[in-house]
Amino acid sequence: MNILPFVSVIIPCRNEERFIARCLDSVVAQDYPKNKMEVLVVNGMSEDGTRKIVKRYAKQYSFIKIFDNPKTITSPALNSGIKNAKGELILWMSAHNRYEREYISKCVKYMQEFDAVAVGGIIKIIPRNNSFVGKSICLVLSCSFGVGSSIHKIGTLKPRWVDTAFGTCYRKEVFNRVGLFNEQLVRGQDMEFSIRLKKAGLRTLLVPDVVSYYYARSDFKSFCRHNFRNGVWAILPLEFTTIMPVSWRHLVPLAFVSGLVSSLGLWGLWSSLGLMSFLLIIGSYSICNLFLSIKIALREKDWRYLFIMPVVFASLHICYGFGSMVGLVRVLFSKNFWKMRFKYK
Repeated sequence: MNILPFVSVIIPCRNEERFIARCLDSVVAQDYPKNKMEVLVVNGMSEDGTRKIVKRYAKQYSFIKIFDNPKTITSPALNSGIKNAKGELILWMSAHNRYEREYISKCVKYMQEFDAVAVGGIIKIIPRNNSFVGKSICLVLSCSFGVGSSIHKIGTLKPRWVDTAFGTCYRKEVFNRVGLFNEQLVRGQDMEFSIRLKKAGLRTLLVPDVVSYYYARSDFKSFCRHNFRNGVWAILPLEFTTIMPVSWRHLVPLAFVSGLVSSLGLWGLWSSLGLMSFLLIIGSYSICNLFLSIKIALREKDWRYLFIMPVVFASLHICYGFGSMVGLVRVLFSKNFWKMRFKYK
C-alpha cells in the first residue's frame, strides 16, 4: 500500500471576500487526512474582508496558515507558498473556486497510478448570479467554439496528457528542475510555466473526475472587460520571456479581429478585395456562431439562447482579440522585448 504523501495546498487570493469562505469550506471538507496536509493562503494585501475571513479559519483549523504577498499578484504568491511549503506535493487552488470532496485524494491517487509529475482537473463553470445572462456566459465558457481546445473547461471522458490543466498538483522537485513561476507575469503564469514544463520533457495529466466549480462573471460589462484583459495578457508575456507563452488557440481571436480590421482598412481604400475579405470573414464566423447558438438553444430547450448566444460568443472573441492587438502593440514597442531577443541570439 502506498504511503500517503504530505500535500501543501497554496491558495493565492486578493479581494476574494465573496468567495474565499466557500473555497476554504470545500478544502476543510476534503477526505484527505488533515495530518497529511497544510493550507497556505497567500493574501495579496486585500482591501476587503478577505484577510479577516482567512484569519478566522486559521484560528479554527491548525493546518490553515496565512501569509502576506506585498506584490499582490498571483505569481509571487505561488512562489512564496512553494518556498514555505513542507509538502512533497504542491497543489495550487484558486480562491475563486470550490472543490469536490475527493479533489486532493484523487490528485494523489492518479499521480501515483500514472507516475505523473503534475495532475490537474476540470472546472465546471457556474454563474455568480443565477441570471439568464450569467447562464449564457457559462455556456459560452464551456463550449469549444467559445474557448477552443481548452480541455479543462470543455471536459474529457478519460485521463489524458495535456499542455495545461486547472488546479494542478505538482511534485515539489518539479520546481527545482523547471524553476518557479515568472513573477513579471500578471496573468498567464500557469501557461508559461506549463510550456517550460513541457520543454523539460515533463507532462501534465488531466483527469475528468478531479472537479472544481468556478464562479464566472455574470454581468455583460465585467465579462467583456475581463476578456479584453485576458487578450492583452495572451500576448504581453512575450515582453518578459523568450518562449511562446500561449498555445495556438489563444491567437485565434487576434487573427480574427486583425483580419476584420485589415479588410476594413482595404475596403476604406476602395478596394473590392477588402470588401470581399471582410464579408468572407464575418460571414464564415456568423454561420458558425449561429449554428452553435441553435445547437445550444435546442439542447437547453430554451429559444431565448438563440438570440443571446451570438452576442455573447462575439463579445468574447472580439474583446479578447482587440485585447491581444493592444498587447501586441505594447510588446512591439517594448525595449525589453527586443533586448531579450537580441541578447539570446
